Amino acid sequence: MPHSSVAADAGVGYDCRELTQYAEFREAAALYARVFAYTEQEYALNANLLTALARNGGSAIGAFADDGGLIGFAYGFAGCDANGAHFHYSQAAAVDAAQQGRGVGQALKLAQRDVARRWGQQSMRWTFDPLLSRNAHFNLSSLGAVGIAFERDYYARPDTDRLVVSWDLVETGSPAPRSDPPSAPPLGKDDWGRIVHTDDGSWIAIPARQEELGHDERSALRRELERAMTEVFRRGEVLVAASRIDEHTAVYRATSGKAIA
Repeated sequence: MPHSSVAADAGVGYDCRELTQYAEFREAAALYARVFAYTEQEYALNANLLTALARNGGSAIGAFADDGGLIGFAYGFAGCDANGAHFHYSQAAAVDAAQQGRGVGQALKLAQRDVARRWGQQSMRWTFDPLLSRNAHFNLSSLGAVGIAFERDYYARPDTDRLVVSWDLVETGSPAPRSDPPSAPPLGKDDWGRIVHTDDGSWIAIPARQEELGHDERSALRRELERAMTEVFRRGEVLVAASRIDEHTAVYRATSGKAIA
């Protein structure tokens, strides 16, 4: 049965529901390519693939404006890691540039969560670039997911390092945003990529806007992040929050995985 949810911003509504029609799947594939500016065929989606995913443990969710136009899209599939843990893997979520900042991304994730639950999946995983502070805040502090692993060259090519997050789907209702502790240390540019330990946990600073970095600076920082995050995960900690300290620096907070179990 299709899932529906409705959200609104300033009186303008949109509806999130599962895609079921061939035309919808085609439109979703086109939106995906447009939002991410993909022109190469190797990055393309197609209606047949999305239909098969939706029928076999996966998800294909669309966000539709009041006029029926597709403004957002998310898709995923049933996943399993090397340890035998099963989950719903959310591969991507795309929101039309003109509609960003209206909560469409969160509405898509909540609708996708309900589809995953219907398949019997109790957690969801996805990845994002750990240098994107805005994504980090949304995934960890707003949705309540936790960072569990750093994967170098996730897509088998350079500059595709990813942070893997896991989201518990057992809890019902809307996610409750986490509050960052008031004692976040005053970190700055000299601290980017390294771990700072305080009584409130471990902290890893990153640039607030990674697009301001040159290619070599970004590559070097990725290696620093890899070392720092790998150490955090080896210690049994998970990343639980991310926020900006100032216009130049953002920070991840890590704490013991047992504390949130």
